[in-house]
Amino acid sequence: MKGRSIYLLPIFLMVFAVSCEDKKLQGPEHAIDLFKDQRQEGKAYVMSAEESSQASAMVIASSNVKLVDSYSGRGRPIFIYKVNAGEVVKTTRDSIVSFPFQFLSNQKLDLKKEAMYIYLQKLEGYRFIAKDKSLKYQWLKDAPVYSVKKEN
Repeated sequence: MKGRSIYLLPIFLMVFAVSCEDKKLQGPEHAIDLFKDQRQEGKAYVMSAEESSQASAMVIASSNVKLVDSYSGRGRPIFIYKVNAGEVVKTTRDSIVSFPFQFLSNQKLDLKKEAMYIYLQKLEGYRFIAKDKSLKYQWLKDAPVYSVKKEN
């Protein structure tokens, strides 16, 4: 019995050494990242004013926008804004826009005191909120808040 354990000891040590090497190669410092060139952490895409205008169904210039309601909890946060008055710059759906009206946004907008452009698209989803609050439009996803520049 003693003679057999002497022969098994080197085999056991080799198996243990090989298993330790495998664990070292599987560690996070040896991970292979196949998409390292495509990953852009911390950089969000922001549309330009021209891109936002082209992608939106309706553009309004207004300085009279207020946050009316917000929901948070399950899922994405929802913010509902009310536009009391403004000038329709572009529209593809409605030829007549009656003020005041409300729109939905998934992000909190940085509202300014001076006139700004509001980029809207047709409301997709949110069936029950749309019916309850009579919403037709939502904020264009990647569009920032741009101020209206006065031309001389």
